[in-house]
Amino acid sequence: MTKEKVPARQDFDQLNRDWFIDKAVQVLVFLGGISAIVFIIGIFVFISREGLGFIFEDFSFTEFFGSPNWRPTSESNPTYGILALVAGTASVTGLAMLVAIPFSLGAAIYIAEFASGKKREFLKVTVELLAAIPSVVWGFIGLAIMNPIIIQTFNVPVGLNVLNAGVILGLMAAPIMTSIAEDALKAVPDRYREAAEAMGATRWQVIYKVVLPAAKNGLLGAVLLGVGRGFGETMAVLMATGHSINIPTSVFDSVRALTATIAAELGETAVGSPHYEALFTIGIFLFVITFIINLSADLIVRGVRKG
Repeated sequence: MTKEKVPARQDFDQLNRDWFIDKAVQVLVFLGGISAIVFIIGIFVFISREGLGFIFEDFSFTEFFGSPNWRPTSESNPTYGILALVAGTASVTGLAMLVAIPFSLGAAIYIAEFASGKKREFLKVTVELLAAIPSVVWGFIGLAIMNPIIIQTFNVPVGLNVLNAGVILGLMAAPIMTSIAEDALKAVPDRYREAAEAMGATRWQVIYKVVLPAAKNGLLGAVLLGVGRGFGETMAVLMATGHSINIPTSVFDSVRALTATIAAELGETAVGSPHYEALFTIGIFLFVITFIINLSADLIVRGVRKG
């Protein structure tokens, strides 16, 4: 009898250890899952706390969003208009998407539909490595390489402009857009392709008329995430745009972005001053815009999965 109880006791202790390990892992996974939410809420609370003073005291909606004059350090008449900064950010991001979308979708189609075996793995690793390049390196490329090329090619006095920043930002956003677009294309069921091929469609007809329409929501989600990536970029935009407050009328105009303004001016302002709080108000605006863009992309991708 005693010999039979020992294994049973050992099994019971083993079950208890397994149960505690399982619960501990569940708690760790839960904490890891909610940590991102906690961090986002904490960041928003911090930014809001620093910027609400400006919103309640010195904020003017008409001036802030309608004036192109950003002169926070003026002693006689400080103005806090971000219209030119918004226009600069939008122009650079828009041009970046014109550069990134053809490259990223073309690369995603080739990787998902044409490449196979080691070639596909090599291309996927290469795309991921491009996404890992630091933004300051891209900014240096824009400053040291793209700048003289634009000056010599287009005969303009300055090569740090919308064109320079748009190309650099487009190359930065392309890798993440390629990865997400490739996942969306691979998510299209193979039976769609097989049915189209059975009806006599060519390889390109299958891609153009079947795969791309079926993956359109996922591709749109990739584009929106690329827009969010471009809208929130700081260092490369600071180095490649010329950092000039200006509403651009051509791609050769120097501009200043919202993120670059915060990065360049925050370290030189007095804590608690209207200028300091205005920069945090710009941060609140950027946070809301990027949150809307990323949320829209997430909802679109969720719609793809449900479909």
